[in-house]
Amino acid sequence: MDSQDWDDRYAASELVWGAAPNRWVVRELAGRTPGHALDLAAGEGRNAIWLAAQGWEVTGLDFSAVALERAERLTAELPDEVADRLTWRHGDARAYEAPAAGYDLVLVAYLQIPAAERRAALRRAADALSPGGTLLVIGHDLSNLTEGVGGPQDPAVLFTPEDVLADLADRGLRTVRAERVRRTVGGEPGHKGAAGAAGAESAESAGSGESAEGAEANGGGQGGRVAVDALVRLERSGG
Repeated sequence: MDSQDWDDRYAASELVWGAAPNRWVVRELAGRTPGHALDLAAGEGRNAIWLAAQGWEVTGLDFSAVALERAERLTAELPDEVADRLTWRHGDARAYEAPAAGYDLVLVAYLQIPAAERRAALRRAADALSPGGTLLVIGHDLSNLTEGVGGPQDPAVLFTPEDVLADLADRGLRTVRAERVRRTVGGEPGHKGAAGAAGAESAESAGSGESAEGAEANGGGQGGRVAVDALVRLERSGG
């Protein structure tokens, strides 16, 4: 899907992915000392807005002008102290040039694009990190095709934690976490996703996230209402 396809999709409904932040973003980043963050493929801005509410100065970048217009409308409804921490930019994650100072956090959530393009985007994301910075990558795992529900059905745009580590093997980052995680999903808007979608995420039910082992132990796989995600958290040394 290109930017026009995403403009059309965002224009067709309100808040395609909902207003609540992604559960893995909350699990991994809640309570961390705020700094400067970059949300690549930010969509309508739900994760960036949550980060700003936690005290982060956030730049949200997306190549859909419609999504960014919606993010700006949501920002206008926020308290001034949160809205002032948000900056929205129109651009492509695969070609983004970060400022020299870099970011303390770079988030790449559900950027589902072909492998070569994903690699280019992730390498730019890694290069945007300041010393001591964190890169958090979340997306629909390849195994979701056979073990989960929702999300893109094109294997060419799915990936694994191992794929992310291979993409960034020469970037000098330390692996904090690289795992498959499972989440129960409901019938909310956006749940089924779209093949080839950049930034597509099946909608999530409320509640805390759980690891694959936890989901299985709690019967989360019953009824096939579980989605499988790849989650990788990396850090740059220094800082």
